Amino acid sequence: MAARRSAIRVASRIFSSLESSVAPAAILGQHATMGAVLSPPNQPVRRLNVHEYQGAALMGKFGVNVPKGIVASTPEEAAAAAKQLASPSGQVVIKSQVLAGGRGLGTFKNGFKGGVHVTTVDSIQDYASKMLGQILVTKQTGPEGKPVNKVLIAEMLKVANEMYFAILLDRVSAGPMIIACGKGGTSIEDLAEKYPDMIIKMPIDVFRGITDEQARQVVEKLDLKFSDKDSAAEQIKRLYKMFVSTDCTMLEINPLAETADGKMVAADAKLNFDDNAAYRQKDIFALRDESQEDPREVAASKADLNYIGLTGEIGCMVNGAGLAMATMDIIQLHGSSPANFLDVGGNASEDQVIQAFKILTSDDKVKAILVNIFGGIMRCDVIASGIVNAAKQVSLKVPLVVRLEGTNVDIGKRILQESGLPIITADDLDDGAKKAVEAAKKATA
Repeated sequence: MAARRSAIRVASRIFSSLESSVAPAAILGQHATMGAVLSPPNQPVRRLNVHEYQGAALMGKFGVNVPKGIVASTPEEAAAAAKQLASPSGQVVIKSQVLAGGRGLGTFKNGFKGGVHVTTVDSIQDYASKMLGQILVTKQTGPEGKPVNKVLIAEMLKVANEMYFAILLDRVSAGPMIIACGKGGTSIEDLAEKYPDMIIKMPIDVFRGITDEQARQVVEKLDLKFSDKDSAAEQIKRLYKMFVSTDCTMLEINPLAETADGKMVAADAKLNFDDNAAYRQKDIFALRDESQEDPREVAASKADLNYIGLTGEIGCMVNGAGLAMATMDIIQLHGSSPANFLDVGGNASEDQVIQAFKILTSDDKVKAILVNIFGGIMRCDVIASGIVNAAKQVSLKVPLVVRLEGTNVDIGKRILQESGLPIITADDLDDGAKKAVEAAKKATA
């Protein structure tokens, strides 16, 4: 019965899952593409991502071997931690804690290079002072970078071999998929392209879970050099148990290391969790670090709106993901680009519409706003009232184009007309996009 409940939990996550890491998705190839295409378009795809030190603590609770580490918020705390964890030669590792890859090759905005360093107890406080409170820019953060509020001080591992290991949800096999490779620590995408025969892919039956035989097969294919194979197989099973028990959508370990003393250790890991499971994973979701997220997306999440920030100049508010994507395409067809994806859904309240406008107008790049509503479940009069009240509350300073169609459309149009606001109305989607692009051009002329 317990196995069946676990299987149902995993299966439910598959229906709302997108593979959220470039590396595993690249390895899955067609599987990952199918997952992306079939993901329900009306469902928000937000995945909780936790810091390295948080993931290590969680894996440790499930008996997974992880490096010893202490998180620090000040240079003084970093120095104290280094004294506890230093190797006989006095060395430790200091890692900036940001929710982005490429930390080691990143650059801080203060000019300091590298978000990961091997250093000594004597130097650790100086390193921490150059990292804490600073903005780290990596290939995954974008030019704006992410703030480093904590650093992880970790023991120096005597790594003898580096491998790759991941578990993610695969829609083709309708269950978890283990992806592994006997080489790791570097770009797994490049490795998969150069040596496809080295990539291990193993689907797991959600009803049976991982078997002893499957765990042993993964270990055999990894071709361990130093670790005890039975102990390593047990580690694989513990990782799978954690994946299922915590509602993971992805677990990626790179490198999965073998140490000189014969241990297999999850040296660095990335974990994502299903937002739909927040109600039963309260302790995990309490780890969310909003300082690492786009503040607009945080505000949208709190208002139960589906928002993704982009880099264009036309702010969009639409109901329905399909219509939102079509709106974005037509904006580009007319020579501009969308500043966001914003789906208010089918039952948005007037207050949600107001919150949506506050989010749109908080983006300095937005030069015009296009509201495109096709009211079926969503009533046009509710949207219109929200637009009018929002425009008054936020002191709208950019052109506003509104296209309404559907339920109570005449009432909605009358509300807009009688508002006294300089709202540009549109007859259809193409007309609305064209007018929004023209208005943005005039506003920046």
